[in-house]
Amino acid sequence: MTHTARRIGRTLALVLPVVMVLSGTLAVTRVPWAAHNSDSQVLTASAQTLSKPAKPRTPQDMLRDRLLLELQEKDPAVALTDLQRSVEGRPSLARHCMSIAKALGKAAVEQYGPTRAHRFSRPVCDTSFASGVAQFS
Repeated sequence: MTHTARRIGRTLALVLPVVMVLSGTLAVTRVPWAAHNSDSQVLTASAQTLSKPAKPRTPQDMLRDRLLLELQEKDPAVALTDLQRSVEGRPSLARHCMSIAKALGKAAVEQYGPTRAHRFSRPVCDTSFASGVAQFS
């Protein structure tokens, strides 16, 4: 009996600290202030003001933002026409046309509802607008 009690005691003496360290580590990673994204910054008392230079915006991001704003202010038909003209004027944007048209479709569903948004569909970028409307309906 004494031998068994010593064996259990030794096992606990080895395992218990490991379990406590691991559970403490897991508990710290689950608190609200431990952000999972890379955008968060941790500042210490000795940290100096560090600012990252703004990431240069790509032409397709600027076009998408401009067209989404235009969709909200006017209607999807105007935004789709401008998308088509932009791609014709700048062929390098053609590979991004489908994703931009889908984003416009999603925004149209959010603003007008699926039935009314479908009325604006036309064959711009292989009907990606209609695909976006259908996907987010």
